[in-house]
Amino acid sequence: MKSTTIHSCCCVLGLLAANFATPFRASAADHAEAPLVESDQAVDIADVYTFLDPNDNSKVILAFDVHAFIVPGENSNLGGFDKDVLFRLNIENTGYAKPDKVILINFDEQTSRSLPQTAHITINGKKKHETIRFTASTTVSSATSPTAATRVVTTDAATGISFFAGLTDDPFFFDIPAFNRFVGSVLGGTPDVSLLNRGRDTFAGYNVQMITLSVPAALLKGAAGNVIGVSATTLRGRHTRRSDESDPFDDDGFVAIDRMGVPAVNTALIPFPRKNEYNRATTQQDAAGKFAGDIVATLTALGTDAAHIGILASVAVSKGDMLRLDTAISNSGSQGGNNSGAGFPNGRRPTADVIDTLLFLITNEGLTTGDNVNDNDLTFRNTFPFFAPSHQPRDSGVIDDNTRN
Repeated sequence: MKSTTIHSCCCVLGLLAANFATPFRASAADHAEAPLVESDQAVDIADVYTFLDPNDNSKVILAFDVHAFIVPGENSNLGGFDKDVLFRLNIENTGYAKPDKVILINFDEQTSRSLPQTAHITINGKKKHETIRFTASTTVSSATSPTAATRVVTTDAATGISFFAGLTDDPFFFDIPAFNRFVGSVLGGTPDVSLLNRGRDTFAGYNVQMITLSVPAALLKGAAGNVIGVSATTLRGRHTRRSDESDPFDDDGFVAIDRMGVPAVNTALIPFPRKNEYNRATTQQDAAGKFAGDIVATLTALGTDAAHIGILASVAVSKGDMLRLDTAISNSGSQGGNNSGAGFPNGRRPTADVIDTLLFLITNEGLTTGDNVNDNDLTFRNTFPFFAPSHQPRDSGVIDDNTRN
């Protein structure tokens, strides 16, 4: 069990517990958590990460992924980013819920399965002349090669910002069936920890569409000093247009489809009838208490004490649903960083084992085994973009395809 403080971990407690009041179905950090994104995987945000580059703490890594559960045989067909989706990273640097800076990414239409798409990256400054724009190529994935494509990283010479977009291994690790069985035993009044002994990573063997940036911390920090808030949003045009002569990015008619900051807030804390509404809401509405009553009511029904409800409110409500990264806390080590005291909920690194922490708290600090999925199925990279290469079709004679459902 990874050591942590009660204050740090209690924010994770609510990410599971709120669903105990009703039949529970874990769907991972934020994979397909609401009806609207279940049928629109191109905008379905799976996870959001932010951490200091362990090789250069002056750089902040910002990452989020969409369209999970891509099998290697569909790497070509499902490896391209939807040209009609606007991908947005929200940066808060004044200590309030409202984003102060946004990073917008959209992609040109695919012209060939073997050619990269062009990504357009725009970082909005407070003044027009401070806006940063550059383009980059995506990494083309193969559905035939047993070896993952060489990652394509573009670095903007003027700003030092690096960009990657392409398929990677899904970095989330978690045994959903075992977890749900264990929760069922808890709800039935006879908690059975042995149900967690499967140790099978539900996300092993699958790929996801990943967008990752390395940005100088100086370009992200503001009046709040060293602390920045980070979340991601996917948007579609309010009116879909399919003509070659028109472009949905010509106007501002976009509507939010999905958003994410802290892992699993919508998945576990928000009642099912309001999940679509939550995804379309803003962090300012979080802070204004739009969903606070639902969160408090669910936790109260579970017997969560007032102190923990207050902590949860401070994480998911008072400053909006955003990861918070203190850029003054150094990050070091392999696979995106692994030094003690620098990880979640201080941002989120690829190796963060959220589930073990959660189970430890759900069982009143009495469980020490976690879900027995303690690492990702592939080793993360030690350099940008840090996430592991995509899974590829296996050669003849290879029986184990790495899926572990």
